[in-house]
Amino acid sequence: MKDSNQGRTHKWVMLIDATKCVNCHSCTIACQNQNSLVPKEYFNRLEEKEYGTYPNYGRRITPVQCQHCDNPPCVSVCPVGASYKRKDGVVAVNTVTCIGCKYCIVSCPYNVRMVNKKEGYVHKCTFCIDFVEKGEQPACVTTCPMQVRTFGDLNDPNSEVARLIAVKKPVKLLKEMNTKPSIYYVLG
Repeated sequence: MKDSNQGRTHKWVMLIDATKCVNCHSCTIACQNQNSLVPKEYFNRLEEKEYGTYPNYGRRITPVQCQHCDNPPCVSVCPVGASYKRKDGVVAVNTVTCIGCKYCIVSCPYNVRMVNKKEGYVHKCTFCIDFVEKGEQPACVTTCPMQVRTFGDLNDPNSEVARLIAVKKPVKLLKEMNTKPSIYYVLG
């Protein structure tokens, strides 16, 4: 997607500051509502990890969703091209051409795809691209009471997300997998 004002291509990314997450599940519920998912289906989950030993013990809640990888394994294994990467970095699924083979589910190291049981196609987080193309934010971003998530265009050096990524020096999940995710994490 080109920005008509500046002639540049967008690169949509998200920064998740897991140190702020309080495990309220607002992001999960907002995503379920936005995508008409039933309560046991979700594109957005919270993973809880305990670390340390007494007396230096703690736990961290990490929101996990499709990482919209620059090198997405789900795209390369799709035999019909239903999984694809848009020019703006969003990894998408054409649900009309998807044959439900589940190769993309097996290849995803983040475990963030699921089968629509009623229709038989695979679906996943879209970064709420329909909202984003109207100048709005993804549902998980706007509903978080702790402002855990920051979404924006990494190609815009003046965007809040680009500024925060430069300042906070976040990490990427499973960076050893070389998927090059578009979601950055502050883990504390």
